[in-house]
Amino acid sequence: MVENKSQSGIRAKVQRFGSFLSGMIMPNIAAFIAWGIITALFIETGWLPNESLAELVGPMITYLLPLLIGFSGGRIVYGLRGGVVGATATMGVIVGADIPMFLGAMIMGPLGGYAIKQVDKLFENRIRSGFEMLVNNFSAGITGAVLTIIAYLGIGPVVSGITKALGAGVEAMINAGLLPLVNLFIEPAKILFLNNAINHGILSPLAVDQAQQVGKSILFLLETNPGPGLGVLIAFMVFGKGISKQTAPGAAVIHFLGGIHEIYFPYILSKPALVLAVMAGGVSGTATFAAFGAGLTSTPSPGSIFALMALTPKGNFAGVILGVLVATLVSFVVASVILRTSKQDEDDLTEATTRMEAMKGKKSQVSDQLISRKDDEEVTTTDEPVNRDTNEVPSVNEENIDKIIFACDAGMGSSAMGASLLKNKFKKAGIEINVTNMAINDLPADVDIVITHKDLTERAIQKVPEAHHISVDNFLNSPKYDELVNELKKD
Repeated sequence: MVENKSQSGIRAKVQRFGSFLSGMIMPNIAAFIAWGIITALFIETGWLPNESLAELVGPMITYLLPLLIGFSGGRIVYGLRGGVVGATATMGVIVGADIPMFLGAMIMGPLGGYAIKQVDKLFENRIRSGFEMLVNNFSAGITGAVLTIIAYLGIGPVVSGITKALGAGVEAMINAGLLPLVNLFIEPAKILFLNNAINHGILSPLAVDQAQQVGKSILFLLETNPGPGLGVLIAFMVFGKGISKQTAPGAAVIHFLGGIHEIYFPYILSKPALVLAVMAGGVSGTATFAAFGAGLTSTPSPGSIFALMALTPKGNFAGVILGVLVATLVSFVVASVILRTSKQDEDDLTEATTRMEAMKGKKSQVSDQLISRKDDEEVTTTDEPVNRDTNEVPSVNEENIDKIIFACDAGMGSSAMGASLLKNKFKKAGIEINVTNMAINDLPADVDIVITHKDLTERAIQKVPEAHHISVDNFLNSPKYDELVNELKKD
C-alpha cells in the first residue's frame, strides 16, 4: 500500500511538472505554428522559396520563440512582473549559446519570476510613500540584469551542451534504426498523462533544433501521431459492446479531426491490455516515418490530422500519411484481437473514465462526451450557482452584465467548448453579452460572471471574489445555461 501511494505521488509530481512545462509552451503554440508555416513556405527547399522572407526563420527561432517561453514561464510564477524579468533573463541564455535556447528559456523564465517574487517580498512594507515606482522598476531591472549575466556566463553553455548531447543521442538512435522503440515508452506515458513532460520537456526542444538545421524533424511526430489511438477506437466501433461501441465513432472524430487524444485514454484503461495495441501502432508508425524520411516543420497542436498536414513540408506528405495509416492499421489489428478474445463489460468504459480522472487529478475535458451517452435523458441536478457569501442566485439582467468567462485550468479545452455552447444560446435568445474562456489564473477583476466546473469553483472564487460564480458538473450539458439565459432576458 505504501508503495502504491509512493508511485501515485511520483506520478502526480511528474504530471504537475508536465502541466508546468505545458503552461510555458501551449500559450505560444500559435507562434510555433507561424514559424513552421514560414519555414515550410520560404526556405530554399520550401513550397515558395523566397530568400528575403526566409530571413525571418532564424530570428524567430533564435529570439522570438525562446523569449515567449521565458515570458510565459515567469508569468506563471509571478504574473506580468515575473514574465518581464523571466524574458529578460532568457536573453542571457539566447546570446550565450549557438543553438535555439528552448530548454534554457524553460529554466530562466520561471527562475526570473521566482527571483523577482522573492525580491518583492524582501521590500514589502519597507518602501516609503512616493518611492514605490522607483523601487519596483529598479529592483526588477537589477534582478533581470544579474540573472541575464548569470545565464550568459553559466547556464547558456551548460544547457547548450546538454541539448547537443541529447540531440546526438537521438541522431544515433535514428542512424541505428532504434528510434521507433521510443514509442514503447511514449504510448503508455500518454495514458498516464505524462505526455506533457515528454513532449514539451524533451522532444519539442530537440525537434526545433533539428528543424532549424534541415527544415523538418521526425520528433514532432512521435507523440502527436493520431494513428495508434484511432486504431483502437475503430476496433471498438467494430468489436466493442454497449456504451464503448456507441461512443467510439464520436470519440474517433474528436480524436482524429479535433486532435484531443485524451478521449481515447478511457478505452485503453477499460482494457489495459490494449496498451499493447497503441505501442505496436506507435512503433510501426514511427518506423514508417523513418523509412520515408518524413518529418514536420513545427509542433502540431492539437494532434489533429489537419495540424499534421498543415505542418508537413514539401515532399513529405506520402511518408506522413503512410505513417499515420500504418499506425492505425497495426493498432486496429492488435486491439481487435484483444477485444475478441477478452470479456467485455458494458460498465468498463464508465469505470475507466473515473480511473482516468483520478490519475489526472482533475475533471477531464472530454469525459463528459463518453459518460453522457450512457443515459441521454439523465440531467445533472447538482450544478449550483455560487456567490462568495451565499448559494442563492443574485438578480442578474442584460443591463448590468458585460463580461461572462468560462474558466478552467488551461483556458483552452473544456472552457472553450462551454463558452461556444453559451454563445450559441445567447445568439438564439438575442442576448448581446461578451462570452469568453480563459485560465483561472488569468481571470480579470472586472468579470461579472464566472462559470467553472464544480471542482475548480473555489479557486475561481479566491481569484475574483466579487464576481458571480456558477458551478457546473458538465460543461457540455448543464441546465444552468438555460436558467442564465432566462434570467438575463427578464425585464
